Amino acid sequence: MSDRRNSNSRRHFLRSSLVAISTVTLTSGAPSVLASPGKGEKRERFLNDSEKRFLQAAVERLIPRDEHWAGAAEAGVVNYIDLQMAGAWGRGELLYRHGPFRAGTSSQGFQLEYTPAELFRRSISAISAHFAAQGKAFDQLPPAEQDSYLASLEKGGIDLDGVPSNVFFELLLKHTVEGFFSDPIYGGNKSKVGWRMLGFPGAYSDYYDLIDKHGIAFHREPLGIGEGMSAHAMRSRGGGE
Repeated sequence: MSDRRNSNSRRHFLRSSLVAISTVTLTSGAPSVLASPGKGEKRERFLNDSEKRFLQAAVERLIPRDEHWAGAAEAGVVNYIDLQMAGAWGRGELLYRHGPFRAGTSSQGFQLEYTPAELFRRSISAISAHFAAQGKAFDQLPPAEQDSYLASLEKGGIDLDGVPSNVFFELLLKHTVEGFFSDPIYGGNKSKVGWRMLGFPGAYSDYYDLIDKHGIAFHREPLGIGEGMSAHAMRSRGGGE
């Protein structure tokens, strides 16, 4: 996945993924990006060390580092997933969780009895057991072997302790893309690498100083939700130094 051909197509793939994730409902039918805690509030954690090691390796294969940009692991995607699984969405508080639980069609969305957090835990545990039986660990495999195994999960047909492997893979991919592109306030997109790569200005919403300028390129440091109005914008509005 890290050869030059894939590196050159990376921006196009991620740009398409960003559009898709903003317009398509998640597998669960509920958004996994929830409100962040206020200042001073402690963020709950869900993942154990073994799960983190698997995810660090897996997400880095889905969005690998290239010669210009950090990959998903360095961008804090696992931290994003950890916070999501520990939160209300991961606990299934926003899901209808009564049966019957039957295999659904592709148009029916999430049909399993597990919460998203339970789905992640069961799946990763099954994957770890699979490799432990061979005296291996996923995070210690060569990149090509990691890619091959992830491709087999995506294809489906593997039972991960009650979770179809393609369902787990789809949820993992969605969260990897979300964590890479969501506002850093949610725990991922460290240093706003996803936004910088696409040239996205972030949550900046005050263009007062540019309202009478046309046909110019917009170059400005990306601004996150939690960062408020930039000093430059405040000066333009006469709001201080």
